[in-house]
Amino acid sequence: MVEVSVDRTPKVVGVVWGLLILNTLGSAGAETILPLPRSLIQMVTMGSLVAAFALALVVNPRLHFRPSSYVFLLTLLLVLSVVSSASLGSGFGALFRCARLALFVATLWLLTRWWDGGPTFVRHHIRTYFAVLGSVAVGAVLSPGAAMPELYGGRLVGALWPLTPPQIGQYAAVIIGLSVLLVLGHRTNKGSAAVVIVPALVLLALTHTRTATLGLLIGLALAISSLILTSAAARRIFAWAVLCAAVAAVGFGSALQAWFLRGQSRENFASLTGRAKVWDALLSAPRTTSEELFGMGLGDKSFGGLPIDNSWLAVYHEQGVLGIVLVATVIIVLGGVALLRPPSLSRACAIFLISYCAIASYTEAGLGDASPYLLHLAVAASLLAVPATATVPATPEAPRPSVPRWARRSEVT
Repeated sequence: MVEVSVDRTPKVVGVVWGLLILNTLGSAGAETILPLPRSLIQMVTMGSLVAAFALALVVNPRLHFRPSSYVFLLTLLLVLSVVSSASLGSGFGALFRCARLALFVATLWLLTRWWDGGPTFVRHHIRTYFAVLGSVAVGAVLSPGAAMPELYGGRLVGALWPLTPPQIGQYAAVIIGLSVLLVLGHRTNKGSAAVVIVPALVLLALTHTRTATLGLLIGLALAISSLILTSAAARRIFAWAVLCAAVAAVGFGSALQAWFLRGQSRENFASLTGRAKVWDALLSAPRTTSEELFGMGLGDKSFGGLPIDNSWLAVYHEQGVLGIVLVATVIIVLGGVALLRPPSLSRACAIFLISYCAIASYTEAGLGDASPYLLHLAVAASLLAVPATATVPATPEAPRPSVPRWARRSEVT
């Protein structure tokens, strides 16, 4: 018996992945150079999701799926979201968001056919987000004032497409981390990686995004640590990183502290830029037993007109305690599988993405609905999938011609 690879990933899959990313870019943010009506942006983002689902059906017409605990848990989260939104506690928009999440999860199911533990989806991830960051850079060149408005404290925003500083910081941090790991795994050369890493680092610094910076540093530290026993390059980079961190802490401590505070008072920093007040109000709001268990239904991740900016509290508000259990199970299952895998590049990339999402969940919402964070975790799930193989029977030997009994007797004589 011979084992061979089942499928090669078609190029259309990369287009589908790019459309999913376009859908999760959102429609709220800074003012752009050319005013874009929000209805137009929503039409583009929703149209991209419908197109992604249609293309996924075209490329996978026989509906071949691979078992995936991650997408299965997302399916359960979708069912819970429909149940919590059926009461219309968040209005008819909740049902629309459920339909969006259903298309999102269905598209992921169709793509599981090509989840084989390889870096294919990592490359799609990097290329698409690098294109998004390219639009941010072009906007900054065309109109520096619109790209770094006073409304956001001079932090970098999207001037061509409405992107907020945390979004840009997140995209930059993720592709930086993945590119570094691809270099360590000898899946790309240093020149190609530098083309991605250097501009992304500049954009990350201009956003002054603390969550993305911490997620990048901690995620990379955990990912590289998982390669230390098997990679000499990982050991060298880890040692240099520790040395550079010590020098930076001693020599540039005050400058780093000023960048981290972003001109805020220590009191404002301690309250996480006002987030803690929203969190306290959300937790102290009265709820029925049904709302406690199932939540209020999918909404815009806000409470009292202010953003929640915490994935766990946003899930609690919209999908209740059961939603928190499902999201926590997603993180635990992916993290547990990653820890049980032998050291490899795929495992390191998955650890980076899982740890980044876990860290960002404290100050960013998105783990309970279609979002970039669910796409990051989907890439991690594809990296942790066991390569699909098919068993092909070996070619049988040609039967020997039968020799008549009288001929065999004559040969003996």
